[in-house]
Amino acid sequence: MAEPPEDHYFTADPSVPFRRIPVTATVWGHDLALTSGSGVFAQGRLDTGTAVLFRETDPPAGGRVLDLGCGYGVIGLAVARAVPAATVTGVDVNERAVLLANENAAALGLADRFTATTPGGVPAGATFDELWSNPPIRIGKAALHKLLLTWLPRLVPGGRAVLVVGRNLGADSLQRWLGEQGYPTERIASAKGFRVLQTLRP
Repeated sequence: MAEPPEDHYFTADPSVPFRRIPVTATVWGHDLALTSGSGVFAQGRLDTGTAVLFRETDPPAGGRVLDLGCGYGVIGLAVARAVPAATVTGVDVNERAVLLANENAAALGLADRFTATTPGGVPAGATFDELWSNPPIRIGKAALHKLLLTWLPRLVPGGRAVLVVGRNLGADSLQRWLGEQGYPTERIASAKGFRVLQTLRP
């Protein structure tokens, strides 16, 4: 089934009128009642790639986790709910997504361990133990590469990134490219046309 079109969800201020849309998901044994919105990625649903990511992985052990391209916050909030020892930072250029993610954190009682912000709101020296992402492939290869090379160095040595990428959107070439940049990357799962990649920071 084709994914429904998105209205520039990777822009800072989407042009479509803002309306909130509820989403429910069960992730790693925990029920999440969330609010998505128009102009934000995967409005009204848990997108297929993120569902594959959850189904094919276990949550991180704890530490500082970055949810890159957080949208309305589902990945980061799932981590925060499942892992009491985790502190999660969600990052998105879409200010509407940041608003929704923080509203969801408050509604779930997780605002003490989950904070969403635009990229400029992350302190310059902040580092992370893990990075989890359904990255915005549709921004284009050059922009995606720049995004990853901006945030992967924020991992501590030995830290890891877990990414879900569509096979037909270049998952295998991205895996090779990450390795060429000095980030060893392996495919840890494949399902429904998506690859789940694990990238290590040397």
